[in-house]
Amino acid sequence: MVPKVLYCYSDRLAIGFPAGTEFNNGQMAYPVGTELEPTRHAEGHSGFHPDLGWSHYRALMRVETEEARLFYEHEAVQGRWSKRQLERQISTLLFERLFKSRDKDGMLQRANEGVRPEQPIDIIKDPYALEFLGLPESHRLVENDLETALTNHMQDFLMELGAGFAFVARQKRLTLDGDHFYTDLVFYHVRLKCYVIIDLKVDKLTHGDLGQMQLYVHYYDREVCTPDDNPTIGLILCTDKNDAVVEYVLDKGKERIFASRYKLELPPKEELRRLLLEWRKEKETNPS
Repeated sequence: MVPKVLYCYSDRLAIGFPAGTEFNNGQMAYPVGTELEPTRHAEGHSGFHPDLGWSHYRALMRVETEEARLFYEHEAVQGRWSKRQLERQISTLLFERLFKSRDKDGMLQRANEGVRPEQPIDIIKDPYALEFLGLPESHRLVENDLETALTNHMQDFLMELGAGFAFVARQKRLTLDGDHFYTDLVFYHVRLKCYVIIDLKVDKLTHGDLGQMQLYVHYYDREVCTPDDNPTIGLILCTDKNDAVVEYVLDKGKERIFASRYKLELPPKEELRRLLLEWRKEKETNPS
């Protein structure tokens, strides 16, 4: 049985391509055994978006859930993703990672609108996929090597961070009464209108790392930000963390400092999909 989504895309292809070009259900391939319902356009109307090509929609057809397809379609348009960029975001499970690290109800409600950041948590992922660096998982990795690799792959890193990030500085010096401190990477988020300081750790997060980031954030708020800037955001990228430590050190409900794991290899798809399926099953059982 041909999945219903193929009929939907076939009809849209008939509209979007010139007369004489044949696209029918028999010619369209889809992974065997996938059960999907017809999708609607991310902006609520039928037909293909003019900014996306057939290769984009071939990639979208392989996404298993409607919510994720709508999300990727909208983000591909907004971010002007190439086919390769879209395929990477799908293969690294961007939707599932955002789904895991954010409010799940809100994530699904915004699936057909894309992610429009309104508060700091909206730009945070957990984990971050840094497989593009080509670095091995090793205890010999040092922070300077990780920082250098990210700087050399800045375009890929900006894509992983998400829309709105602009690179500002590396190893920015902060001076307090003759003592010098250096932030690893500094960005500016043009949509949230605030600085984002990123600190890199090659080990498990400690309470000292959080205190250090608090110093950086407070310094930027007092010495660097203008009246038009919103409060600074701090993001610590680490290999592992204790969520209880993070919760006790930082003010709950006023989060401006975050700690996220990073993966030098692609995140385990089975785990993220399992979490997504468990939540969907729970919602079906308890729709309220």
